[in-house]
Amino acid sequence: MELIVRAVDVGSGNTKFVTGVVGNEIRCASFPSVAYPSSGETPHWPASERRKTVCIPVGPLFYEVGPDVGLAADTFRAKQLHDEYTESPEYMALLRGALSMMKVSHIDLLIVGLPVALFSLKKSALEKTMAGEHQIGGGKTVTVAKAMAVAQPQGALVHYAAEHKKMATIGTEQSLVIDPGSRTFDWLVTRGMRLVQKQSHSINRGMSDVLRLLAAEISKDIGSPYRDYDAIDLALRSGKSPVIFQKPYDMGRHLPLAESVAQQAVSTMRQWIETPESLQNIILVGGGAFLFKKAVKAAFPKHRIHEVKEPMFANVRGFQLAGQNYAASAIAPGRDRGAGEIA
Repeated sequence: MELIVRAVDVGSGNTKFVTGVVGNEIRCASFPSVAYPSSGETPHWPASERRKTVCIPVGPLFYEVGPDVGLAADTFRAKQLHDEYTESPEYMALLRGALSMMKVSHIDLLIVGLPVALFSLKKSALEKTMAGEHQIGGGKTVTVAKAMAVAQPQGALVHYAAEHKKMATIGTEQSLVIDPGSRTFDWLVTRGMRLVQKQSHSINRGMSDVLRLLAAEISKDIGSPYRDYDAIDLALRSGKSPVIFQKPYDMGRHLPLAESVAQQAVSTMRQWIETPESLQNIILVGGGAFLFKKAVKAAFPKHRIHEVKEPMFANVRGFQLAGQNYAASAIAPGRDRGAGEIA
């Protein structure tokens, strides 16, 4: 009987998860990492008002999470921008929300991710917390038999190797995986699939810093507080001006400021890399890849910078692949561990 393997990556900006695997296709979905608390389960909405959310019980409260959580009544959106976020009720609500949307009642192996700087500190505790029975609302539960935590960019390395058909060779190569996310800027140096701890780290210098900085500049410019971070993010990604006070606002003059955040993060990372000339793969993933690409290329001008399709899902797809390989080895204990399995 084939084991059920699933993966979740709870980021500060978005929660990404695997909904299923069809052949070689790993199907993913995501929702904003926002959990709206309430004292009771959300009542059934009229058909015209129903939204794509679930109400997850955690401790004494319920948390509404999902793609339409922006429609929740409260305008305050707390972000989990701290190192203990994996121990917060909001984290658990987001993870259980992902479990709910997977539409399975039992998972044999669940893969979850951690920022590089927190990996050795939080791995064991997170794996212990994730295993067991999870309440997902409406009297339903999902049981997780075993959980495994991996460093977030490590998943991207597995995904890159599979996408570029390098599974047979990646085990002998040195790689650098760069993952600019919402809260953290992570990087991972590996020999094969093994983490080189002293050259890998993460810093709190992600897309959220860019959005806050630009919002402050726009506020000064228009003479009024402006905090529509989603509009700024969309403008950066699409190149289209956000509409402020019913008029398109030209963000062009603020772009050098946004790029300066990327340069600061990449410059810090560069100091950790001892032998850049030995790197055979430099892989850029994550939701902020589009903004950090220029700074990464400037820091490694003699290297080719590799990217993957749908970089936001690179980590979670790699988690899934590594989990499937691990599960296969558990079924056949005598089989050698392959390149796609995380040690």
